Amino acid sequence: MTGSTVVVTGASDGIGLECSRQLTALGHRVVMVGRNPDKTRAAVESVRASSPGALVEPALADFASQASVRALAAHLLATCDRIDVLVNNAGTVFDRRTLTDDGIEATFAVNHLGGFLLTELLRERLVASAPARIVITSSRGHYGGTLDFTDLGFEHGYGILKAYGRSKLANVLHTRLLAEQLADAEVTVNCLHPGAVATSIWSGAPWWARPVLALGKRVAMISPEEGGAHLTRLAVGEEVEGLTGGYYDEDRLTEPSPLALNDAVAARLWDESRRLVGLVP
Repeated sequence: MTGSTVVVTGASDGIGLECSRQLTALGHRVVMVGRNPDKTRAAVESVRASSPGALVEPALADFASQASVRALAAHLLATCDRIDVLVNNAGTVFDRRTLTDDGIEATFAVNHLGGFLLTELLRERLVASAPARIVITSSRGHYGGTLDFTDLGFEHGYGILKAYGRSKLANVLHTRLLAEQLADAEVTVNCLHPGAVATSIWSGAPWWARPVLALGKRVAMISPEEGGAHLTRLAVGEEVEGLTGGYYDEDRLTEPSPLALNDAVAARLWDESRRLVGLVP
């Protein structure tokens, strides 16, 4: 996939930044999507400094806002004649239950619905660019995830890990059903747990958990470079060419949770996601 155009969300920090750095070093054009303009600009300059002549550019989107995601999609469609790879990597957590301006629980909105909406808005361009790939960052946290369609937003019983697990379960379900839909279009769809990576995603954790997380970063977690390499492999690696619908734990194809394998749940989540992002009346 030499010289591909790759869109990486959540690219201003952590594994998204390192994946972008690795992709540009391999000669790919990379659109680095971030939320904060200054931070995203600095990330792009960092990549340019490490790979002189790199084909890299910034784009902005707040994945907590569907209007912002739609604006990003319009920008990408206007500036990218082809999109060979879409890496849906943007993610976050919230200590307390938070609602977006769209009225949706924020962890679910950012970690699942934002990428779901962006993918649907770019679907035709990805199909036209085939063979193409979609990569979604999930987590081992999906094994503890639940889905209650009567209370997707945790109006009752919110917890940071419960909300995170639900959003990551949604990532795996989305991957599997989308892979089935695109099976004849030469667009592969895979998701991964990139490893326990020492990044800032858990900066929104409760105060009492932060010392434990800080210690874990030093002694037990892998580096953003290592986590980014797992993303890069699924994005452009020859060894996964043609493989689709998989959940990878780092680089290992792994069985996801039983709930993640439930086709009826995947179909219902699909319909509900389309409704929540305004793709159905």
